[in-house]
Amino acid sequence: MTAVLSTEERAALEAIDETAIAGLLMELIAIPSVTGSAAESEIQHRLAGRLDRLGLDVDLWPVDLPAVRAYPDFPGTEAPRDEAWGLVATTPGGGDGPTMILQGHVDVVPPGDLRQWDGDPFVPRAAGNLVHGRGACDMKAGLVANLAALAAIRAGGARLRGRVAAHFVVGEEDGGLGAFATLQRGHTGDACIITEPTSGTLVTANAGALTFRIEVPGQATHASTRDAGVSAIDAYVPIHQALARLEARRNTATDPLMAEYTTPYALSIGTLRAGDWASSVPDRLVAEGRLGIALGEDPAEAIADFETCLAQACAQDPWLRDHPAIVTWPGGRFASGRLPAGHPLGALVRDAHADAVGGPRVRERGAPYGSDLRLYAAAGIPTLQFGPGDVRLAHSAREQVSVPEIAAVARTLALAVLRTVGTT
Repeated sequence: MTAVLSTEERAALEAIDETAIAGLLMELIAIPSVTGSAAESEIQHRLAGRLDRLGLDVDLWPVDLPAVRAYPDFPGTEAPRDEAWGLVATTPGGGDGPTMILQGHVDVVPPGDLRQWDGDPFVPRAAGNLVHGRGACDMKAGLVANLAALAAIRAGGARLRGRVAAHFVVGEEDGGLGAFATLQRGHTGDACIITEPTSGTLVTANAGALTFRIEVPGQATHASTRDAGVSAIDAYVPIHQALARLEARRNTATDPLMAEYTTPYALSIGTLRAGDWASSVPDRLVAEGRLGIALGEDPAEAIADFETCLAQACAQDPWLRDHPAIVTWPGGRFASGRLPAGHPLGALVRDAHADAVGGPRVRERGAPYGSDLRLYAAAGIPTLQFGPGDVRLAHSAREQVSVPEIAAVARTLALAVLRTVGTT
């Protein structure tokens, strides 16, 4: 049974405007805010202006990159950058009520092979209720849902007992620099909803991920006398086979929240580079990939597990025994994170969704990828993910999102916020 809505709740729901949502989404997609690019900073300034016009107290600041990187628990980065901007906007006033955070990242991954796109990935295309383009679901739709909920609450005239804080961050895709810097600046709250794409489910836990680089030595010679050398490609093969066995072992027992995934903690090779001349036997191969971290697993233990597997593979190979491969851990470090079991934030969002749009309460699950959730959870802020879009379309040339789905999330957020911070 749905709850009886308060006057403030009804006013907020009525203020959600799908036409405005579609227009803002297309405006944001058109800013090519690839991680580490100048446009990543541009979109922060654009959003700051919009938040200011909503009458929020805006904190827009240049992140002190050397200082942030010096923290021992800095989560790491992969993309080079000369600057980064933090952005937090808070509703003014408020009394002794709690603070609810609505969080989203502004950066997107590069578009990849442009031939696979139907047009320019940063020129958004609308087809019926769908909007296509890089960042459509990951996660500019989530940013728009946050903005729409804030605008609706403001338009509805609710007098808040607590506060709402919008955290818009850079660098999520390569480690979480923006969220880390935001928390280090002292922006905190009593609960947080991150509007990553969750396909109509409630994501209360994230697996983690680490980036690795393996360097495999060979011995160069002319290709016509390849038996006189050792191909680094051939030397890599037993390592690849050992890593496949490691992945299988690490996925034999998983948390119930991850039960729907065939491989919740995937170990994947993303790039392979070897050789510099077609008629030479390659003397070096570099493999870079991603190691999935289990829920609750210490990343240091996962690293030790991986390095032991690599050492054993080398010890069993005649060439690698005396010329072992070397592994390093560059880039972002995503630990796992989760909402404490039974925390009321999950029920709050489920009830808000049912009351805002009707239908059954959304189901709970975990996600096999890393996100900013673990940084907020580590800071003691109960956090979950609930947002528009399907993550299976993220990072692909098929990326798209439904405008009605964004509106449904915005309505859910509006009710969840009002019920958390309270009204006077």
